[in-house]
Amino acid sequence: MTYRNLTSLEIEKLTHHGCIAENWDNITVHRDFSPEYIKAVTFSGKIKLGVLEESFTLPGGLKKHSGINHACFHNCEIGDNVLIENVQNYIANYRIGNNVRIQNIHHLYVEGESAFGNGVEVSVLNETGGREVLIYDKLSAHFAYILSFYRHRPALIKKMQDMVRSYAEKQASSMGTIGDDVAIVNAGAIKNVNIGHCAEIEGARHLENGSINSNRYAPVHIGYSVMAYDFIISSGSRVEDGTMLTRCFVGQSCQLGHTYSASDSLFFSNCQGENGEACALFAGPYTVTHHKSTLLIAGMFSFMNAGSGSNQSNHMYKLGPIHQGIVERGGKTTSNSYVLWPARIGAFSLIMGRHYHNPDTSDMPFSYLIEDKNESILVPGVNLRSVGTIRDAQKFPKRDKRKDPEKFDQINFNLLSPYTVQKMFKAIDILSGLQNTCGETSAFYTYQSCRIKGTSLKKGIGLYKMAIIKFLGNSIISRLSNCPCSSNEEIRNCLNPDTSVGLNEWSDIGGLLAPRSEIDSLINHIESGDISDVETINNVFVQLHKSYYSLEWTWAWDKIQQYFGVSLQSIVAEDIISIVKSWNEAVVDLDKMIYEDAKKEFSLSSRTGFGVDGDRYQQKVDFDQVRGVFEENAFVKAILQHIEAKTKLGEELINRLSQ
Repeated sequence: MTYRNLTSLEIEKLTHHGCIAENWDNITVHRDFSPEYIKAVTFSGKIKLGVLEESFTLPGGLKKHSGINHACFHNCEIGDNVLIENVQNYIANYRIGNNVRIQNIHHLYVEGESAFGNGVEVSVLNETGGREVLIYDKLSAHFAYILSFYRHRPALIKKMQDMVRSYAEKQASSMGTIGDDVAIVNAGAIKNVNIGHCAEIEGARHLENGSINSNRYAPVHIGYSVMAYDFIISSGSRVEDGTMLTRCFVGQSCQLGHTYSASDSLFFSNCQGENGEACALFAGPYTVTHHKSTLLIAGMFSFMNAGSGSNQSNHMYKLGPIHQGIVERGGKTTSNSYVLWPARIGAFSLIMGRHYHNPDTSDMPFSYLIEDKNESILVPGVNLRSVGTIRDAQKFPKRDKRKDPEKFDQINFNLLSPYTVQKMFKAIDILSGLQNTCGETSAFYTYQSCRIKGTSLKKGIGLYKMAIIKFLGNSIISRLSNCPCSSNEEIRNCLNPDTSVGLNEWSDIGGLLAPRSEIDSLINHIESGDISDVETINNVFVQLHKSYYSLEWTWAWDKIQQYFGVSLQSIVAEDIISIVKSWNEAVVDLDKMIYEDAKKEFSLSSRTGFGVDGDRYQQKVDFDQVRGVFEENAFVKAILQHIEAKTKLGEELINRLSQ
């Protein structure tokens, strides 16, 4: 774009409109510039001005012509068709895009050189330091996971930190940027903040040293009374209603509001935080906390729902707040739950009551951890038959609000996966070992500071076996879905894995499920210098996510051979038919348990509080009008349809194999 100096006539008109310039020669303007809509403005330093030709239609229908009124600018480049008015102090060192609306703000400036939040150290998990994550614009949960948890590889940590610092240096500038179509209204102080396209900042009180990475696909909204220092807010997120952030990364499509308070915390995709507080929190994807009295501190969570009054303690009043904890994916806490860190809770577990004895139930997924007389009681596997667990598994993908085509977090939503099923194999070995050691008739067993009832132990083994058969059956049916199965040789060719990768342990790397061998390989490449930038690391995570089902099959086929006593060389159609029949039985039995669990929500006791001024009949009618009839419930129907669909799927494969 060609810019020119002001003409003497334009200077005269600007002066007539109450404008002042330190030096009119330092102002350059668009070739079609007109001074008509610039009034009571002070200019200093180098200034660029665009055209002011279009009008804005404001909320409520009010129309205003673009223009600049009652403002002071220093070293600014201002795009076309902006509306900037009533700046109480000044705007300095900013490039302002096209169609930007800035009204009633205190001041907006960049002081010195800033990286706009990139490179800020967040003391996640350990308040006293030692697991710092350097945040940057495109931080993923997986990158942060390795950077915080792999401190036993100091060479790796240094390389990754250097990569982030290098990225931050490239972002550093003494000029800030405000993208196109941005609205900043009724705001207080904004210092050293980059603001992306289409962002809306409405009534924010103080924003300092950060990036608001809004874009046209996924705008960011910052609401009233928000205060944020040393931060990065990713595309699609909403930070509103008096939220206070200090040294925080907010991932894509997160929602923080209702006076939520967080310091030294990382929130990744689709997290929600309202009313409560967070400190040194690693909030993996879908960490949700809604309640005023809830504190999440010094822990890692993901796919998690925190009940009201949920709390953890990282401080034993000896050496300071140095302890940390992990609640693996899918955890839930009931109201007033409490866990004394250090502790580690297995995937898809429910925490109820108060737990002071540092439990480690990581090898017991889908369990209840409940309190009884100050003791931690573990109920293994019982969450596999819970309607809530299945409902959660279905709702997470539907609640992915990310609209940005570039997604930083590679999220695997699978309930049953090599990650959880490998733990079930371990759990069966552990529980069987307890039985053999203490005897099958024992009323209680002790495991990792928890007590397990004898009846719970036996049921847990049964539930884990059913889930294992369900997963392995799902895998083999999926693998043969496109196989004609016209001969045993053809079946064997279809069953043969695409790769040998994925045979051993799997990890949950901040929502990404991947073989640990591939994570180790990535780490080795980073340490050796073969990978030297953050973009390449993120591409590895993307490829691992895309390859999940191929890698899953390698693991599942190995377990199928061990569990069912078959091999690739000898397996025949009859063997697969036998596996599918076992699978169908396990699926139907689990679904029936879930069906019965759902029925409890429609029991007589659940009607308490309905039909308050009537008899039993009116209570039932009131309940049915509000909650609906059990058989017509959408989720109940889905369970019955699932039983029918899986039965047909098994029958279809058996028919093909029988040929």
